[in-house]
Amino acid sequence: MGLIDDRFDKNIFTTSLDFLFNWGRRSSLWWLQFGLACCAIEMISASMARFDLSERFGMLFRSSPRAADLMIVAGTVTKKMAPIVRTLYDQMSEPKWVLSMGSCANVGGPYDTYAVVQGVDQVVPVDVYVPGCPPTPESLYYGILQLQNKIIKYDTMARKEGKGRAEDARVAERQMAMVGIRG
Repeated sequence: MGLIDDRFDKNIFTTSLDFLFNWGRRSSLWWLQFGLACCAIEMISASMARFDLSERFGMLFRSSPRAADLMIVAGTVTKKMAPIVRTLYDQMSEPKWVLSMGSCANVGGPYDTYAVVQGVDQVVPVDVYVPGCPPTPESLYYGILQLQNKIIKYDTMARKEGKGRAEDARVAERQMAMVGIRG
């Protein structure tokens, strides 16, 4: 048995399928181009040559919600735009994540008016908030790193059993009704 002893110890790597899939999801996020206001300029600059999200994180812009798994909401969400944000979110395939970028998307910013939604979390469930007015590309990077830490812990079986996004969707529908947004 001298030929087989200790031969496979260095070559075997055991892990769960969830960890393997989550590693792939984390390493190749495809984000939806969805900029609403001035924060979109910072989001766009994060994808340009100086900061280059595609090279550093393997992230690609997608123009279709069906091809994206990350929605970055950058800017002021008005009540007129909220149903469109919700529709695009619903069209994304599971698993999907939302990153809220900027003070206006997070809490409505300085616009405490009847026409502005006071936080995009009233429309869609948000996973990571990036503060700032406008946030820098570096802070967007930090938000993406926080999202990647969340993705690596994603539990596929818990989501299949109905714990999670379906519950979040019902909560978002109730919140939209309370705010007075028709979807």
